Amino acid sequence: MEGVDRPTWREQLQRSWNVPLLERLNERVRAFSPGDRILFYALALLLVIASIAGLSALEQSLLIRVPAYGGGLTEGEVGSPQFINPLLAISDADRDLSVLTYAGLMGLSGTGSLVPVLAESYTTSADGKTYTFTLRPNAKFSDGTPVTAQDVVFTVQKAQDAALKSPEYADWSGVSVSAVDQHTVTFTLAKPYAPFLGLTTLGILPSRLWQNISDGEFPFSTLETSPVGAGPFRVAGISRDASGLIQSVSLVANQNYVLGRPYLDGITFNFYSRSEDLANALLSGAVESAYDVPTKSVLTSPYARVFGVFWNPSEKQVYARAEVRKALSLAIDRPAIVTSVLDGYATAVMGPVPPGGDIKQVPVPSSTNPTADAAAVLQSAGWTYDGTARVWKNAGAKQTLESITIRTSNVPELKSVASAVKTDWEKLGIPVSIELYEPGDLSQNVIRPRKYEALLYGEVIGRDQDLYAFWDSQEQNDPGLNIALYANKTVDALLEDARSSSDPVKRTADLQKIEDTVAAEYPAAFLYAPDFTYAVPTDLEGVVLPQIILPADRFATVASWYRVTDAVWPFFAKKK
Repeated sequence: MEGVDRPTWREQLQRSWNVPLLERLNERVRAFSPGDRILFYALALLLVIASIAGLSALEQSLLIRVPAYGGGLTEGEVGSPQFINPLLAISDADRDLSVLTYAGLMGLSGTGSLVPVLAESYTTSADGKTYTFTLRPNAKFSDGTPVTAQDVVFTVQKAQDAALKSPEYADWSGVSVSAVDQHTVTFTLAKPYAPFLGLTTLGILPSRLWQNISDGEFPFSTLETSPVGAGPFRVAGISRDASGLIQSVSLVANQNYVLGRPYLDGITFNFYSRSEDLANALLSGAVESAYDVPTKSVLTSPYARVFGVFWNPSEKQVYARAEVRKALSLAIDRPAIVTSVLDGYATAVMGPVPPGGDIKQVPVPSSTNPTADAAAVLQSAGWTYDGTARVWKNAGAKQTLESITIRTSNVPELKSVASAVKTDWEKLGIPVSIELYEPGDLSQNVIRPRKYEALLYGEVIGRDQDLYAFWDSQEQNDPGLNIALYANKTVDALLEDARSSSDPVKRTADLQKIEDTVAAEYPAAFLYAPDFTYAVPTDLEGVVLPQIILPADRFATVASWYRVTDAVWPFFAKKK
């Protein structure tokens, strides 16, 4: 019609959108019969649910689970800490808490390799005698103060202070340390020492808090139980029993940890006086984790320890004869000891180097009759057995092998192993007696004066497998650790070469020769290398155990342990 403005197509479209979509849909639904409306609403609801479920499934398929902050852990342990201090730690409880609250220039990774922690980097001089470390600029103690080169110098020099009587004294004796600037520190050695880098895992103390504390006051400082370190955790609380012994220690995450805040909010340690009490606590759920406690579900890792029966020829000359040592070694059924006595948590060995490295182990004989094999070795060397007197005789040498006394520690594992060895040797016709000593008594009154003919004992080998103290001929007398009184000039040269060489290939070759040579001469009846066992809750993730030297090594990756996770898109995921 003329005179009337017609709406444009844009206006028509706009008006059509002005009618709400839901209103139009509702009009159509109202046109349905009651039954059709019910059916429509049911189908619509199912469609909505299916759509939401489909989108959720799609999202979950694309998201990944990542560690998140939160949760904690309750650990049980036998003993009670006294010194939460890397310079004075003497017990496993001391060392565990020191490792968690303090940090060194270097630290231990889950593979057992050394990685920088407080240090950002380091260099080694061409002659292998000078190490220079550069500290991370963001390295801080748990109270927020910076870690400086002077803190490193103070800690090392304190370790070298004979008056302090630090267990670290022997390791650091003869090492010169100096601060180049606030973030650079240099160590100078008298001669090359390949395992030196491992010493720099020593926890660093804040010099400003300790420098005015005398040697006599050091062990009694409140800082011993309220430490300020640069480790992944810090002490939040301590409870004691009526006698003053520490019963529990609560740790919380250190927000200033240089490698990033741990995922766990904290770790609580509960301490027990007996292994039986700890086992019961683990069984009842009072604690969630513990090491070296018999249980069905555990993580395992090789202990860098070798146990054996060490001969002392100066106490009984018959052990100077190679065939006697060999026969007594071959008479022992090592696989049976591992299976029956140690519940499979060990590896049978024939040499001085523990398994877990690059060294090819001397194979353990697979014999159906070890007793007959041992007797054959003696007989081929001119020995005869007198069944009436229960003695082996060698007329040519005018010597007899008539009895053996095994001396060892009064601990359940070694008592059981000693009994198994006794059984095997008595099958060879040799009477055997066992003498048990408390660990301190054994060390002071048996091992140090070398008062034993056969000593069942374990040697703790360092991560760098430096065997010098155990097998060099100059270490035969106390305080040396050559308890077999072994002497071999070729091995002496190999030991010295292995500890001074910076070439890992050469060191491995030297160690292989040491393993083969020592094993072939039977200075000890090497028996087994135990496994480290660690019971942890099933929902604790990120636990990676390196080869264990000391139980505290189980915390190598503790900053990455977690019990809580988040779902995130892949591009938001970060590696710790």
